[in-house]
Amino acid sequence: MLDTVNFWIATGFGLGLSPVAPGTFGSLLGIPLAWWLLSRPLVQQGSIIAVLLVLAVPVCHVAAWHYAGLDHGSIVADEYVAFPLAVIGLTAARHPLVMAIAFVVYRFFDGLKPPPIHLAEYVHGGFGIVLDDVIAALVTWVVIAIGLKLWQRRTFQRA
Repeated sequence: MLDTVNFWIATGFGLGLSPVAPGTFGSLLGIPLAWWLLSRPLVQQGSIIAVLLVLAVPVCHVAAWHYAGLDHGSIVADEYVAFPLAVIGLTAARHPLVMAIAFVVYRFFDGLKPPPIHLAEYVHGGFGIVLDDVIAALVTWVVIAIGLKLWQRRTFQRA
């Protein structure tokens, strides 16, 4: 029973079982989570994300046992729990376009795994499975925050 519950959480309630782009489909669960979190004070956002990330480590670790210890594509709890980090504290991300851009940028970095994200691949177990997504989300946050700052500067210069 507990194994079944862990499996469903790890696979994003089945979204990670998609035969095409399971990480992207699984990450979709992160959008409503991020949206909800952005309505909370920053301290609550950070606290909830931290708790969810800590809980995701054993969930992903146990799920990986079923795939010979590998970060199998169907394991997506790491993706949907880490995505809110990509927009934490960015109230502008409550705009659907900004949230969509953040999602695309996050999926780009998580899928491509450029340096330093690729280094997390060498960390084994549930911690390593979650770590690359956390780094991808943090890099996404930097890109989105800079993009928003540049957009605001451009908008205020026109006014």
